[in-house]
Amino acid sequence: MSRVPFYLRERLDEIKQRALFETYEAQKLPKWEQIVLTWIALFSFWVIISTNIRLENLFIGGMATFIISLFMYGMLTSDIRKSGHIVEKILYIAFFVIPQYLFIMVFRLIESNFKVARHAILMDINPGIVKIKTDLHSNTGITILANSITLTPGTLTVDVNKKLGETYLYVHWINVETLNREKAGEKIKGDIEGWLKKIFW
Repeated sequence: MSRVPFYLRERLDEIKQRALFETYEAQKLPKWEQIVLTWIALFSFWVIISTNIRLENLFIGGMATFIISLFMYGMLTSDIRKSGHIVEKILYIAFFVIPQYLFIMVFRLIESNFKVARHAILMDINPGIVKIKTDLHSNTGITILANSITLTPGTLTVDVNKKLGETYLYVHWINVETLNREKAGEKIKGDIEGWLKKIFW
């Protein structure tokens, strides 16, 4: 068998990966914006866990989280691609994206709990592992999607596979309703993927 098709496949994979990387780099936030967003996220977490809004506590927390942000900004914000002014990004994430995600997850948790309870009571279970495709490419977005699926009762993300510029999730489903990859993806992912695509590439 000729090795040409395999060689072309490898070249095609390299070209797709390069195109994705260039697209990602072009949409990446400036360094100072990543630091500011990271500092806001860490400082908010500091205030929540310390439950102390005294001035000295806020000062110490602000300084500590700022120093950490200078070194760790790439871990939280390197995948964010929201365009516009930094203030617009902060307001958009704080007052629109996070509340919307919480609302979607609360609804899906309640819905999934009732479904799992019904399957358990009626013993109407058809477990299996399905392979679904995601349009997300960033590691952060894929990780949040996989964890959100796992957090939802009845589904568990067991593996992630990236190939030829496409990403697939292997999900254990307590009741496989369809073997059609696209329909199964719509049922499992719900609105979560659409929400993540507003922020992550």
